[in-house]
Amino acid sequence: MNTGIGGAASFALSALPAWAKPMGLPIGIQLYVVGKPLGEDAPGTLKKLHEIGYREVETAGFGKYTAKEFRALLDDAGLVCPSAHLPLIQPDVDSLFNNAQILGATYATSSVLRDFNAPSHAAPASTGGAPTKLDLMGLDGFKKTAEKMNEIGAKAKAAGLKYAYHNHNYEFEKLSDGRYGYDVLVQETDPSLVYFEIDCGWMTVAGADPVAYMKKYPGRFRMLHIKDFMPVPHPTTDLRGPDRPKGTELGKGFIQYDRVFAEGRRAGIEHCFAEEEGPYTVPQLEAAKVDFDFLNSFS
Repeated sequence: MNTGIGGAASFALSALPAWAKPMGLPIGIQLYVVGKPLGEDAPGTLKKLHEIGYREVETAGFGKYTAKEFRALLDDAGLVCPSAHLPLIQPDVDSLFNNAQILGATYATSSVLRDFNAPSHAAPASTGGAPTKLDLMGLDGFKKTAEKMNEIGAKAKAAGLKYAYHNHNYEFEKLSDGRYGYDVLVQETDPSLVYFEIDCGWMTVAGADPVAYMKKYPGRFRMLHIKDFMPVPHPTTDLRGPDRPKGTELGKGFIQYDRVFAEGRRAGIEHCFAEEEGPYTVPQLEAAKVDFDFLNSFS
């Protein structure tokens, strides 16, 4: 295990002095949090997010709208979109980059570059054919993913964008050479082509520490997802199976963010987005308000 990264110690994040608005940045939200109301009333939902206090969003698709139409809705709501999550696993990314440009995004971001529907064994009929666990990727798999990330990063740069990779927990698979898969992704990608968005919640439940990573790889991390989970009995890289952790609103779980924000400010983090995994305990717009109030409470 890497010194300072991982293990049970990361579950007891100590508190350090915080400041008004985390890292002195506008408070953003990943629109996945409000997917249901956004699908029902996108204009009203975006305006409600501005009313709550959000000023930045990160997209997760456009629903029934084109990128141009969605940009108009953002403009009308007084929101900006510095990062667009895109399905960059597909071969043709030019149209996706064009959408990011239309949105005014700086970062073209992907949350996964593997096939989630490829089971390691025949899926039981009770799951409807969907795998209950993800394949382990192994050292070779993470090396190939890093190669793909460099390719995407080069294309994004040519399009005037920056490519950023967003983690889940499965990247913290322990490999045959002693590294986490995530370390392979950071170490074997070109810093001029590939940036990273740390999902602090997923990283922490996997037994790793966002603060340690920001210190270990200065300059590689540009954005944070601020996410909370209910306490887990042990670190888990299970994204689909019985050990998948349960999400909750910010401040209602076990992750302490004071030191993350302190290091994020030193590390030059540019954007932070509230995000939440289910099951939701309140309607999604109410959850967005709880998340904003949590982030806005650091003073």
